[in-house]
Amino acid sequence: MGYSERVSPRRLLMVDDDPAVQEFLTGLLQREDRNLQGVSGGQEALALLQTVPYDLVVAGQGQNGCGGMKLLRQIRAVRPDAKVILTGERSAAKALAAFRAHAFSYVHKPLPPGPFADMVHQALNASSWQDDIRVCSGRPEWVTLQVRCKLEAADRATHLLRELEVDLSTAAGEDVAAAFRELLMNAIEHGGHSDERKHVRVSLLRTSRSLIVHMRDPGRGFSLANIRHAAVSNPEDSPTRHVEIRAEQGQRPGGFGILMASKLVDELLYNERGNEVMFVKNLP
Repeated sequence: MGYSERVSPRRLLMVDDDPAVQEFLTGLLQREDRNLQGVSGGQEALALLQTVPYDLVVAGQGQNGCGGMKLLRQIRAVRPDAKVILTGERSAAKALAAFRAHAFSYVHKPLPPGPFADMVHQALNASSWQDDIRVCSGRPEWVTLQVRCKLEAADRATHLLRELEVDLSTAAGEDVAAAFRELLMNAIEHGGHSDERKHVRVSLLRTSRSLIVHMRDPGRGFSLANIRHAAVSNPEDSPTRHVEIRAEQGQRPGGFGILMASKLVDELLYNERGNEVMFVKNLP
């Protein structure tokens, strides 16, 4: 059998009452291996979901004021395991509510073409994703997440961070997101050893003058003085020594996480054991 005969196209259902959004999504997401269908209302979407096993639903504002959250709850009643990406206005509260209701992600409009297409690709290829990110505390000034030790979960958590901190300047937001992702990847890979039974606990705290991020991984910790595979430990006369060490130990390329994060934020601190890290980004 040929490839086209063995593999069925991925089915995507797009729900939005704005024809311009439907046209944008179709142009952005259409692929030879995808079957896209667009509807303008929630009831039409629910009727289709009862008969067609869609791989992903992109849900925005439907007709008659049917918002994404209402539609998400209705979809859960019909297909509890459905993957849903919600779209809507800039709102940290709505982003948190979406994750609490087990949406795959929340993306504010206007939809950013590149990141949104990447999120759709990740959703289509994700498996056993429902409990990868759990919202433990959702107050605006104090958000706590439990993130499964999967590298894919780090990307989703980083996107959620971007949605929660939409009021930051572009430069500050990019610095925080990059530092957050690097440290979370370290916590997952080195602290949790990518063991999907384990989790990293992440807290995001906002004060009037700063953003504070705290992570605690499930590992036994490490000593900053004894991580020869990381760029932060390179001697001054050998700035790429860690690359050679990683190659000798059979590790993937990298090792720049701690060093890069320390340059992007104002303070970076580890606890004595080395399994907790905190960074501070001062805000105007």
